[in-house]
Amino acid sequence: MGKKKEKQKRQSMLTQVKKAHEKAGETAGGYGFRLIGAFFCDFFYYIGHALKWIVLVGLILTAAISLVLFVKYGDDYRSFAKEADEIIANSKAEDFRMDEVTYIYGADGSQIAELSSGNGKSSYLKYEEIPKAAVNAFVAIEDRSYWRNIGIDVKGLIRVAVDFVTSRGDNMAGASTITQQLTRTIYLTRERSIIRKIKEMMVSIRLTRKYSKQEIMEFYINTACFSNGIYGLEAASKAFFGKNASELSLSQTAYLCAIPNRPEYFNPYKHPERALERRDKILKDMYEEGYISKIAYQEARQEKIKVEKQVSEFNNYETTYAVYCAVEYLMQLHGFEFRYQFQNDADYKEYQESYEAAYNLEKSNLYAKGYIITTSLQSDAQDALQQALDNNLAFATQTNPQTNVYELQGAVTAIDNTTGKVIALAGGRSQENLNNVYSLNRAYQSYRQPGSSFKPLAVYTPALMYGYTPETTVYDIDVKTAQQPGVDISSLRGTAMPLRSAVEQSKNGVAYSVFYEIKPSNGLEYITDMKFDRIVPQDQTLSAALGGLTYGATTVQMASGYATLVNQGEYRSPSCLVSFKDSSGRELYKEEKPRRVYSAEASSQMLDILKGVLTVGTAKSMKWSESSEMPAAGKTGTTNGSKDGWFCGVTPYYTVTVWVGYDTPKTLDNLYGGTYPAGVWKDAMLYLIQGETAVDFN
Repeated sequence: MGKKKEKQKRQSMLTQVKKAHEKAGETAGGYGFRLIGAFFCDFFYYIGHALKWIVLVGLILTAAISLVLFVKYGDDYRSFAKEADEIIANSKAEDFRMDEVTYIYGADGSQIAELSSGNGKSSYLKYEEIPKAAVNAFVAIEDRSYWRNIGIDVKGLIRVAVDFVTSRGDNMAGASTITQQLTRTIYLTRERSIIRKIKEMMVSIRLTRKYSKQEIMEFYINTACFSNGIYGLEAASKAFFGKNASELSLSQTAYLCAIPNRPEYFNPYKHPERALERRDKILKDMYEEGYISKIAYQEARQEKIKVEKQVSEFNNYETTYAVYCAVEYLMQLHGFEFRYQFQNDADYKEYQESYEAAYNLEKSNLYAKGYIITTSLQSDAQDALQQALDNNLAFATQTNPQTNVYELQGAVTAIDNTTGKVIALAGGRSQENLNNVYSLNRAYQSYRQPGSSFKPLAVYTPALMYGYTPETTVYDIDVKTAQQPGVDISSLRGTAMPLRSAVEQSKNGVAYSVFYEIKPSNGLEYITDMKFDRIVPQDQTLSAALGGLTYGATTVQMASGYATLVNQGEYRSPSCLVSFKDSSGRELYKEEKPRRVYSAEASSQMLDILKGVLTVGTAKSMKWSESSEMPAAGKTGTTNGSKDGWFCGVTPYYTVTVWVGYDTPKTLDNLYGGTYPAGVWKDAMLYLIQGETAVDFN
């Protein structure tokens, strides 16, 4: 009723105005302009009322959600508050110095790596030393209410509350202030949950009470991750521009301030162009907030950014692998869920993105938190594997014209069968006076088609689990015929032979037909059970029986698979970690229990079959028995066009797997599993087993 009276009153006023102007002889045009003005007054009147309702609804919604959260977590509130009080009571300025050094040791106690974030105390900037432009940039892009808020952004929380409701509780992210980001980095885990968000806000509010805004900004800028294990603006400035932060231009400052939002995505060494767009947004926000003039904004946008050339992080392969194992263990400790099966390609790619983000975050933490890590890596075995690879591929001297790295490459991994630990690995050929040769560790980073070396793991041992025996009659069918549409593979026949002979002679037709019988999904399930992490839905085809995979496998993964056969079907996750202590000396490492994948009987039968590969099969030219009395078993692997050559072999003591090929696949004459790869394997294995008593497999 009130609204109706207000409307009638305004209409009456307009009528009176109209009569007054008509009486005064006002023109129709003048009256029209005033009528338009009255219309806009009316329009903004309604908009004002609508905005009031929107704000009111937002406040009501926030209050309702707060009530729901209180009902759900009310009993935990006191414990959350107590935890937050304790965190802040015990907090000290030293908490925000990311300058502790992590040490990694080999099996003999020798130090193999010293990891630092690059942000030692000499790189720590006091607030007055931080460029004003950097402070303004972070405020403009991350938290415009920073200087006014209490550690949390109340307006932003309304948006988060709406997201929480619309996502039915799945999404509790966003609206993180600079203080909240600092809290999350230093004091809390990185899990995405409403409980963590509540704790984050509680700690942030208390942090704001204890420290000044200038101190919190100082802490934030010195603990921000700038990718590549680099913390702090000063360290980032030196790493990417070769200068102190005080010498940065406005454009360079904005460029660096773009990185912490997504450190790996904006990694200047890998993707120097990606941060440019966010740099421009930061500059625009700074201009809109009045921090810089229009001229400064335009000039900074036009400035070219040149990142310093990346230098190889390490000069050996064992260190890169040790870091990889340590980072993945931190991911595990902090709740990352590793996956090995995927619904579709989109699911796989989404997982890879989340993995990469988590990996790089934990890598940065590894460099800054002062861990003490002991590994199973043996320097003498490392040298032996490297020498075996270098010597057997010494004939190929052609190098890549851009990198000067040898084009023909290889990788070797050795596992101690007793412990399941990686004791040595060579991720490529060594080259003196070449910094970038170790930037790619092919032993665990290069996924290649495994060819026939994949058959024992995905086809034949599973077949033995399904009732086949070494003497079961199988048929070497014609694979091309079997691949024709509408062909009944079960009706095809070829040369008949016992399964043992088919493995020894690496008959593709037999592997194809057996895989058809046991079904690809069943065979590949054994593979994913052994944590082969790049098996995708597209691999659920019969071609996988021949090692034709979308992405492939690494020598580390293949070694863990063959070591499983030696250990009677019990799988141990490949790693080189033995001890993992935090800076206070507290042990964090827990050994993963072995998990049964194959039966002991099937594993023993498979090993017995694989012995024949070295005596009468595709690797007989290696003449192993003439070099050693130690029982050995293995399998060759060669992909189409001789682009990849493999030899995966075992003795009772060790498992060694070898890959040879080009980084960009191409044909190499005489590359078969029984040639160069078998030569590398033989030299490496002979070194490892010297002095060991000749015993048979269990």
